[in-house]
Amino acid sequence: MKVVLLQDVPGKGRAGEIREVSKGYAKNFLLPRGLALIATPDVQKRVELRLEKERLEESVDRERLVELAQQIEGKEIRFKARVGGGERLFGSITAADVAEQLSGIIGSVIDKKRIDIEKPFHQTGSYEIAVKLASDIRPSITVVIEEEEVETEQKPEKKKRKAKTEEPTEVKQEKED
Repeated sequence: MKVVLLQDVPGKGRAGEIREVSKGYAKNFLLPRGLALIATPDVQKRVELRLEKERLEESVDRERLVELAQQIEGKEIRFKARVGGGERLFGSITAADVAEQLSGIIGSVIDKKRIDIEKPFHQTGSYEIAVKLASDIRPSITVVIEEEEVETEQKPEKKKRKAKTEEPTEVKQEKED
């Protein structure tokens, strides 16, 4: 049975290709999951038009990603954090923190999933990380984590309470009236 693949299918082919597959594989797997359609001339034309449209959109997106990568490349993001013993942070700096700071700097929203760190940063220092915009577009940024200056605050002195004094008798009489 000939089918037109709508999506890439591992071991069978890429989207838009016409493939000969067994009838059972097509009816039980490809067609119900929306991975393919039965190859007819009308379906082939629709799939070709759709793929051409996707390629055009991809080229426009790619240009935008290249511009964004140029804005991001070499940026330095600084964090101030409270530090305990051994230069270890109280808490951590996560991909979400980095994405939020980077978004603020470049004026464009960057998703935390695009920040390429294996695990959150728990120590002060300088870290070089990549931002995955596309499979081959990966600008790098520097994340610097510094110790926050902690101001020593003096506790205010407690105010001494005054002992309750007996109200003057004049006030008591007014209240009773």
